[in-house]
Amino acid sequence: MAKSRTMAENRRMTESRGPTFNQNVAGEWEKLSTPLVADACLRVGVPLRIGPPGLRPVMAGARLAGRVQPAGHYGSVDVFLEAMSMANPGDVLVIDNGGRTDEGCIGDLTALETKACGLGGLVVWGCHRDTPELRQIGFPVFSYGTWPAGPVRLDPRDAAALKTAHFGPWQVGRADVVFADEDGAIFVPDGRAVEVLGAAHDIYERERRQAERIVAGETLHRQLRFEEFLTKRSLDPACTLRKHLRAIGGAIEE
Repeated sequence: MAKSRTMAENRRMTESRGPTFNQNVAGEWEKLSTPLVADACLRVGVPLRIGPPGLRPVMAGARLAGRVQPAGHYGSVDVFLEAMSMANPGDVLVIDNGGRTDEGCIGDLTALETKACGLGGLVVWGCHRDTPELRQIGFPVFSYGTWPAGPVRLDPRDAAALKTAHFGPWQVGRADVVFADEDGAIFVPDGRAVEVLGAAHDIYERERRQAERIVAGETLHRQLRFEEFLTKRSLDPACTLRKHLRAIGGAIEE
């Protein structure tokens, strides 16, 4: 019988194939934010899939981007360890704990092991514990709050526990990429991620130029020719600000 590969062997095989998608994304994501990614999704027609409000990084300023490695939690840590063994370097462990706030489903040991396995971070639809230790580790962990007790249940494991994860109303999996920062988390289809990031960069550059002009004394009213828009709207009530901005090439809402 063939001998199964260890996690280290899996990682070495992945690394031998060259840079992973996640490593390529890291550079593109460096100047961006989830609001910019959300605006870019609207611009290129990618449906918005944003995690429910309240998601926060354990460590202030933390941010991450990577392919989703799903894990459905049912009360035992083994599903996390198994998910890690399946992941590629830079993947993000996205944990589905049903949004529960009555247990801390991950703590310092899970974060340390996730980091040791070469993953890029943890995003939890649920709560964490061991907050001081997590901050000391300095690994990107996002959750919906804290709870001092770990799980005291052991539910039947779903057959799809390592294939998909629910995150609020969304179902995500290996075909998705997650971007997370202090504003929350957004999921983008892998096949559209490069396109979305390109649009986000365009929006970023345009907004930076607009911000610089405001600081230099040219108000946004002037840049967007807002008085002109008000005149257009008085003549044509169907004229929206968005239509006006598109016409003058100054769109900031999409």
